[in-house]
Amino acid sequence: MPTFYDTHSHLDDPRFNDDIAAVVARAGEAGISKIICVGTDVASSRRAIQLADAFPNLYAAVGWHPTHVLEAPDDVRPALRTLAQHPKVVAIGETGLDHFHAPGTRSGGTDVGWDEYKSRQARLFQQQLELAAECGLNVVVHHRSSLDDCLKLMAPWTGRVRGQFHCFEDDADAVQRVLAIGSLVSFTGMLTFKNKPIMRDALAATPLGQFMLETDCPYLVPEPNRGKIKRCESAFVRDTARVAAQVKGCNVEGLSEAT
Repeated sequence: MPTFYDTHSHLDDPRFNDDIAAVVARAGEAGISKIICVGTDVASSRRAIQLADAFPNLYAAVGWHPTHVLEAPDDVRPALRTLAQHPKVVAIGETGLDHFHAPGTRSGGTDVGWDEYKSRQARLFQQQLELAAECGLNVVVHHRSSLDDCLKLMAPWTGRVRGQFHCFEDDADAVQRVLAIGSLVSFTGMLTFKNKPIMRDALAATPLGQFMLETDCPYLVPEPNRGKIKRCESAFVRDTARVAAQVKGCNVEGLSEAT
Protein backbone atom coordinates (compact mmCIF):
# COMPACT_ATOMS: atom_id res chain seq x y z
CA MET A 1 0.00 0.00 0.00
CA PRO A 2 1.36 3.49 -0.83
CA THR A 3 2.09 5.44 2.34
CA PHE A 4 1.60 9.13 3.07
CA TYR A 5 2.02 11.55 5.96
CA ASP A 6 -0.56 13.87 7.45
CA THR A 7 1.77 16.82 7.86
CA HIS A 8 -0.75 19.04 9.65
CA SER A 9 -3.41 17.82 12.07
CA HIS A 10 -5.05 19.07 15.24
CA LEU A 11 -5.62 15.74 16.94
CA ASP A 12 -5.48 17.54 20.29
CA ASP A 13 -8.89 19.04 19.45
CA PRO A 14 -11.60 17.96 21.94
CA ARG A 15 -13.54 16.37 19.09
CA PHE A 16 -10.98 13.54 19.16
CA ASN A 17 -10.98 13.00 22.92
CA ASP A 18 -13.28 9.97 22.94
CA ASP A 19 -11.71 7.93 20.15
CA ILE A 20 -8.19 9.17 19.48
CA ALA A 21 -6.72 5.66 19.46
CA ALA A 22 -9.25 4.55 16.85
CA VAL A 23 -8.53 7.66 14.75
CA VAL A 24 -4.81 6.92 14.76
CA ALA A 25 -5.47 3.26 13.97
CA ARG A 26 -7.69 4.15 11.00
CA ALA A 27 -4.98 6.42 9.68
CA GLY A 28 -2.50 3.55 9.77
CA GLU A 29 -4.95 1.26 8.01
CA ALA A 30 -5.32 3.89 5.28
CA GLY A 31 -1.56 4.04 4.74
CA ILE A 32 -0.96 7.27 6.65
CA SER A 33 2.23 6.23 8.35
CA LYS A 34 3.14 9.44 10.18
CA ILE A 35 1.10 12.34 11.57
CA ILE A 36 2.19 15.74 12.85
CA CYS A 37 -0.04 17.25 15.53
CA VAL A 38 0.29 21.03 15.46
CA GLY A 39 -0.05 23.30 18.49
CA THR A 40 -1.83 26.66 18.50
CA ASP A 41 -0.71 27.95 21.91
CA VAL A 42 1.32 26.60 24.82
CA ALA A 43 -1.48 24.43 26.22
CA SER A 44 -2.30 23.00 22.80
CA SER A 45 1.39 22.41 22.10
CA ARG A 46 1.73 20.48 25.34
CA ARG A 47 -1.21 18.30 24.35
CA ALA A 48 0.41 17.69 20.95
CA ILE A 49 3.55 16.47 22.70
CA GLN A 50 1.51 14.22 24.99
CA LEU A 51 -0.07 12.62 21.93
CA ALA A 52 3.34 12.21 20.30
CA ASP A 53 4.51 10.41 23.43
CA ALA A 54 1.44 8.17 23.39
CA PHE A 55 1.63 7.06 19.74
CA PRO A 56 4.88 6.04 17.99
CA ASN A 57 3.83 7.45 14.59
CA LEU A 58 2.77 10.87 15.94
CA TYR A 59 5.03 13.92 16.09
CA ALA A 60 4.43 17.45 17.37
CA ALA A 61 4.87 21.05 16.29
CA VAL A 62 4.82 23.69 19.03
CA GLY A 63 3.74 27.26 18.42
CA TRP A 64 1.30 30.10 18.90
CA HIS A 65 -1.38 30.73 16.26
CA PRO A 66 -1.80 34.32 15.00
CA THR A 67 -5.54 34.44 15.75
CA HIS A 68 -4.69 33.76 19.41
CA VAL A 69 -2.24 36.66 19.61
CA LEU A 70 -4.40 38.67 22.02
CA GLU A 71 -3.98 35.94 24.63
CA ALA A 72 -0.22 35.59 24.04
CA PRO A 73 2.40 36.84 26.52
CA ASP A 74 4.77 39.56 25.38
CA ASP A 75 7.37 36.92 24.57
CA VAL A 76 6.31 33.37 23.68
CA ARG A 77 9.87 32.15 23.16
CA PRO A 78 10.73 30.97 26.70
CA ALA A 79 7.77 28.60 26.99
CA LEU A 80 8.02 27.34 23.42
CA ARG A 81 11.80 26.94 23.70
CA THR A 82 11.33 24.50 26.56
CA LEU A 83 8.73 22.50 24.64
CA ALA A 84 10.86 22.47 21.49
CA GLN A 85 13.53 20.44 23.27
CA HIS A 86 11.29 17.38 23.24
CA PRO A 87 12.72 14.75 20.87
CA LYS A 88 9.45 14.34 18.95
CA VAL A 89 9.00 18.04 18.23
CA VAL A 90 9.72 18.51 14.52
CA ALA A 91 8.72 22.15 13.86
CA ILE A 92 7.70 25.50 15.32
CA GLY A 93 4.09 26.41 14.63
CA GLU A 94 1.38 26.94 13.90
CA THR A 95 2.56 30.50 13.46
CA GLY A 96 2.28 33.17 10.77
CA LEU A 97 -0.29 35.88 10.05
CA ASP A 98 -4.06 36.01 9.65
CA HIS A 99 -5.56 39.14 8.05
CA PHE A 100 -8.93 37.47 7.44
CA HIS A 101 -10.42 37.10 10.92
CA ALA A 102 -11.17 40.42 12.63
CA PRO A 103 -9.48 41.19 15.97
CA GLY A 104 -11.22 39.34 18.78
CA THR A 105 -13.12 36.97 16.48
CA ARG A 106 -11.54 33.98 18.22
CA SER A 107 -11.51 35.43 21.75
CA GLY A 108 -14.89 37.03 22.40
CA GLY A 109 -14.30 40.62 21.33
CA THR A 110 -11.65 43.30 21.81
CA ASP A 111 -10.99 47.01 21.46
CA VAL A 112 -7.77 46.38 19.54
CA GLY A 113 -7.85 47.85 16.02
CA TRP A 114 -6.63 46.22 12.82
CA ASP A 115 -3.26 48.02 12.74
CA GLU A 116 -2.38 47.02 16.28
CA TYR A 117 -3.67 43.49 15.68
CA LYS A 118 -1.46 43.06 12.63
CA SER A 119 1.52 44.54 14.45
CA ARG A 120 1.12 42.08 17.33
CA GLN A 121 0.81 39.16 14.92
CA ALA A 122 3.98 40.20 13.10
CA ARG A 123 5.88 40.42 16.39
CA LEU A 124 4.59 36.99 17.43
CA PHE A 125 5.62 35.50 14.08
CA GLN A 126 9.06 37.11 14.28
CA GLN A 127 9.65 35.63 17.73
CA GLN A 128 8.84 32.16 16.44
CA LEU A 129 11.06 32.57 13.38
CA GLU A 130 13.92 33.50 15.70
CA LEU A 131 13.20 30.49 17.88
CA ALA A 132 13.05 28.16 14.88
CA ALA A 133 16.47 29.33 13.72
CA GLU A 134 17.86 28.93 17.24
CA CYS A 135 16.49 25.39 17.56
CA GLY A 136 17.36 24.26 14.03
CA LEU A 137 13.69 23.70 13.20
CA ASN A 138 11.40 24.85 10.41
CA VAL A 139 8.05 26.62 10.75
CA VAL A 140 4.42 25.77 10.00
CA VAL A 141 3.05 28.94 8.39
CA HIS A 142 -0.56 30.11 8.59
CA HIS A 143 -0.99 32.80 5.93
CA ARG A 144 -4.69 33.46 5.47
CA SER A 145 -5.19 36.67 3.46
CA SER A 146 -1.61 37.61 4.35
CA LEU A 147 0.76 35.83 1.95
CA ASP A 148 2.64 39.00 0.91
CA ASP A 149 3.38 40.00 4.50
CA CYS A 150 4.35 36.44 5.48
CA LEU A 151 6.83 36.26 2.63
CA LYS A 152 8.33 39.62 3.59
CA LEU A 153 8.85 38.52 7.18
CA MET A 154 10.33 35.18 6.14
CA ALA A 155 12.63 36.49 3.41
CA PRO A 156 15.49 37.47 5.80
CA TRP A 157 15.48 33.91 7.14
CA THR A 158 16.01 32.29 3.74
CA GLY A 159 18.63 29.58 4.08
CA ARG A 160 18.13 29.30 7.85
CA VAL A 161 14.43 28.54 8.29
CA ARG A 162 12.12 26.83 5.83
CA GLY A 163 8.36 27.08 5.99
CA GLN A 164 5.48 24.74 5.34
CA PHE A 165 2.87 27.13 3.92
CA HIS A 166 0.01 25.08 5.22
CA CYS A 167 -3.55 24.94 3.87
CA PHE A 168 -2.31 26.51 0.66
CA GLU A 169 -5.05 27.96 -1.54
CA ASP A 170 -3.31 30.66 -3.58
CA ASP A 171 -2.44 30.61 -7.27
CA ALA A 172 0.45 29.19 -9.26
CA ASP A 173 2.38 32.48 -9.13
CA ALA A 174 2.19 32.39 -5.34
CA VAL A 175 3.65 28.88 -5.36
CA GLN A 176 6.75 30.14 -7.13
CA ARG A 177 7.18 32.94 -4.60
CA VAL A 178 7.06 30.44 -1.74
CA LEU A 179 9.51 28.08 -3.42
CA ALA A 180 11.86 31.01 -4.11
CA ILE A 181 12.55 31.42 -0.38
CA GLY A 182 13.23 27.70 0.06
CA SER A 183 9.85 26.84 1.54
CA LEU A 184 7.16 24.34 0.57
CA VAL A 185 3.42 24.49 -0.01
CA SER A 186 0.99 22.04 1.57
CA PHE A 187 -2.46 21.02 0.31
CA THR A 188 -5.52 20.01 2.34
CA GLY A 189 -8.73 18.28 1.30
CA MET A 190 -9.79 21.55 -0.34
CA LEU A 191 -7.78 20.31 -3.30
CA THR A 192 -10.67 17.91 -3.97
CA PHE A 193 -13.41 20.59 -3.86
CA LYS A 194 -15.12 21.24 -7.18
CA ASN A 195 -15.11 24.99 -6.51
CA LYS A 196 -11.34 25.14 -5.99
CA PRO A 197 -9.80 24.80 -9.48
CA ILE A 198 -7.23 27.46 -8.53
CA MET A 199 -5.71 24.99 -6.08
CA ARG A 200 -5.42 22.24 -8.65
CA ASP A 201 -3.79 24.72 -11.04
CA ALA A 202 -1.36 25.67 -8.26
CA LEU A 203 -0.51 22.03 -7.61
CA ALA A 204 -0.02 21.42 -11.32
CA ALA A 205 2.62 24.18 -11.27
CA THR A 206 4.40 22.76 -8.19
CA PRO A 207 7.26 20.34 -8.88
CA LEU A 208 7.09 16.88 -7.34
CA GLY A 209 9.04 16.89 -4.11
CA GLN A 210 8.18 20.50 -3.27
CA PHE A 211 4.73 20.10 -1.75
CA MET A 212 3.15 18.28 1.16
CA LEU A 213 -0.26 16.79 1.90
CA GLU A 214 -2.25 17.38 5.07
CA THR A 215 -5.75 17.33 6.52
CA ASP A 216 -5.87 20.25 9.01
CA CYS A 217 -8.29 17.90 10.77
CA PRO A 218 -10.84 18.12 12.30
CA TYR A 219 -11.50 20.67 9.55
CA LEU A 220 -11.84 20.41 5.74
CA VAL A 221 -13.26 16.97 5.01
CA PRO A 222 -12.29 16.12 1.40
CA GLU A 223 -14.49 14.63 -1.29
CA PRO A 224 -16.14 12.12 -1.47
CA ASN A 225 -17.15 12.59 2.20
CA ARG A 226 -17.52 16.36 2.18
CA GLY A 227 -20.94 17.25 3.58
CA LYS A 228 -21.50 13.68 4.76
CA ILE A 229 -19.04 13.57 7.65
CA LYS A 230 -18.58 16.51 10.01
CA ARG A 231 -15.15 15.65 11.37
CA CYS A 232 -12.09 15.23 9.20
CA GLU A 233 -9.39 12.82 10.33
CA SER A 234 -5.89 11.85 9.24
CA ALA A 235 -7.00 8.80 7.23
CA PHE A 236 -8.57 11.18 4.70
CA VAL A 237 -5.14 12.17 3.36
CA ARG A 238 -5.65 9.19 1.04
CA ASP A 239 -8.57 10.99 -0.67
CA THR A 240 -6.53 14.13 -1.22
CA ALA A 241 -3.63 12.02 -2.47
CA ARG A 242 -5.79 10.40 -5.16
CA VAL A 243 -6.74 13.81 -6.57
CA ALA A 244 -3.17 15.08 -6.24
CA ALA A 245 -1.90 12.11 -8.25
CA GLN A 246 -4.44 12.82 -11.00
CA VAL A 247 -3.38 16.48 -11.14
CA LYS A 248 0.30 15.55 -11.32
CA GLY A 249 -0.29 12.82 -13.89
CA CYS A 250 1.33 10.10 -11.81
CA ASN A 251 0.18 7.07 -9.86
CA VAL A 252 -0.27 7.13 -6.13
CA GLU A 253 2.93 5.12 -5.67
CA GLY A 254 4.91 7.86 -7.40
CA LEU A 255 3.16 10.52 -5.36
CA SER A 256 3.94 8.62 -2.17
CA GLU A 257 7.63 8.59 -3.02
CA ALA A 258 7.64 12.28 -3.93
CA THR A 259 5.90 13.45 -0.77
